[in-house]
Amino acid sequence: MTLAVLLASPGTALDPADAARLSGELSDALRAAGASSVESGPEALREVARRAQEPVLVCADNLVAHPSLLWMLATEPAGRTTALVIPDATGDLREDRGKVLPASDGGNVRYGGAICVAPADLPRLAEVAERAEKDLLPALLEAGLVPVATPLRLLKADLVHDTAELIRAREQVAAVDEDKARLRMAVKEKDDFFTTYFVSTWSPLVTKASARLGLTPSGVTAISVLFAVAAALAFWQASRPAMIVGGILLYLGFVLDCVDGQLARYTRRFGAFGGWLDTMADRAKEYAAYAGLAAGAERIGLPYAWPLAVTAIVLQTVRHMTDAWYGALHDEAAAHPRPQAAGGVGARLSAASTRVQGETGSVAYWLKRIVVFPIGERWALMAVLAIFTNGRIALAAMVGFGLLAMAYTLALRSLRALSMKVGVLDKVDTLRFRDDGLLVRAALPAPLAFAGLAAVASLALVVALLAGWFDPPAKIALVVTTLLVLAAGLSARARHGGPLDWLIPAALRAAEFGIIVAAGLSGSVPPPVVYVLIFALTLHHYDLVARMEKAAPEGRPRRAVLGWEGRVAVVAAGAVAGVPTWVMAGLAVFVGGTFLVNAIADWRTGGTRS
Repeated sequence: MTLAVLLASPGTALDPADAARLSGELSDALRAAGASSVESGPEALREVARRAQEPVLVCADNLVAHPSLLWMLATEPAGRTTALVIPDATGDLREDRGKVLPASDGGNVRYGGAICVAPADLPRLAEVAERAEKDLLPALLEAGLVPVATPLRLLKADLVHDTAELIRAREQVAAVDEDKARLRMAVKEKDDFFTTYFVSTWSPLVTKASARLGLTPSGVTAISVLFAVAAALAFWQASRPAMIVGGILLYLGFVLDCVDGQLARYTRRFGAFGGWLDTMADRAKEYAAYAGLAAGAERIGLPYAWPLAVTAIVLQTVRHMTDAWYGALHDEAAAHPRPQAAGGVGARLSAASTRVQGETGSVAYWLKRIVVFPIGERWALMAVLAIFTNGRIALAAMVGFGLLAMAYTLALRSLRALSMKVGVLDKVDTLRFRDDGLLVRAALPAPLAFAGLAAVASLALVVALLAGWFDPPAKIALVVTTLLVLAAGLSARARHGGPLDWLIPAALRAAEFGIIVAAGLSGSVPPPVVYVLIFALTLHHYDLVARMEKAAPEGRPRRAVLGWEGRVAVVAAGAVAGVPTWVMAGLAVFVGGTFLVNAIADWRTGGTRS
């Protein structure tokens, strides 16, 4: 439940009767948004901030708004503090990457008069309420709070100060169909090209139907998983009719993948693990499709399909690790900006990126979004190539476009990160997100150099084995490379605050996967076994970053799956001992089983998206 406080706004000249009516309407809207009680005045705010254990929704008593906006504040998906903001080119606030920040040199929004303060931020609210010498939001920002922005988009809201403004604001609110606006707002802003033009044009109809049928977001996610599994099975069958059906099922599964999030936003049904489940399901469905394409290609006698599938899953997982941590770095840079050299390459790239992103719908805008090869484009490419060609060609395209996207994003993001001059891995539990086990204890400097060396060494061994420079089982080369990879643990306890240290998790994932692939090549392990082990590990790694991105509970410690260095040592030892297939199969069962047990336990104790 939520507590609500109405605060009087100084400087209003509303008629007392109009003011009383507006106050009553706001009280009703706050209760409809989930407030268990509504109190008024600064004294009430101070008392509520001190004693509350639940979110506190604070609202100005001169706010005219669609009630859904207050509901959206009270149901922020991750339970974070969020403030209502109104677009204003002369505003004193800046919305950047979904956060509300002070704008010392010109803003783009202004405060909309309502904020929902999360329990974790109530001490700041209590401190600010006690001082009461400033307006609420500026004082909270000065105290270090960085709230999430709740923009108006298609809905209307304004703070009114006289009768004319009140009449105008009411007319603006009445002119908008609130339910239709909410349904359109459930669609993500600035989505990818394929999603925007081939999914979001009609997915709101499915969202509305799902809501009427009483389906839950997690239920829609489950249905989308079934579609993806059916598509993978059709790809495995590999006949032309089956490939056509598989491509169609994959597309429909992606539509449902969009609908589950839209349904959650439309019905405001969120929970601790809703976003986590959506992310994990996305990755599992995509990699199941890879496996289906590879198995089908092998079934009809096309060689090299499984190696392409292994390459694709490794490439996408490493890319996603860089995506997650670059996003976190960007959030940190937005919240705590550092001075940048105006003429630097990174600063110029940032300015160009901002300019292109502002040209919504332009050719440059869409090219910028397509070149990173997002999920909509990946799934569309898979579906189309599966329908018209075969699984091997589809997988080869995934690898080719994935490599181009990785080269583009890695180069540009690294240059921009250098100009941001902020770190991000030192702001979190570094050992947890490195996925270190019990074997690493050293604190030598230069963690990025060690991680980069590990990734390059494992990749070099894979290339050497594929080129025939080493004859299997190449035990000495495997042992030497494994030692180089394990050296990345020597800097585990060092500070990870460098501007490029966000690359370390991806480098460690690349190193671990490289050793697994090399051990598979040296020990003639069936490629499906290698793929299943990497698939299990991707679930484990995605679990860590998805909890961070979606603000899901951290859950129980993950040291039970050995840590990356423990798994590398086990795989290498199995290859040297001559039993790599059995070791990889057993490790896949162990890692996958541990992930499922932990995920189910955390889901049951941490809440779900109902």
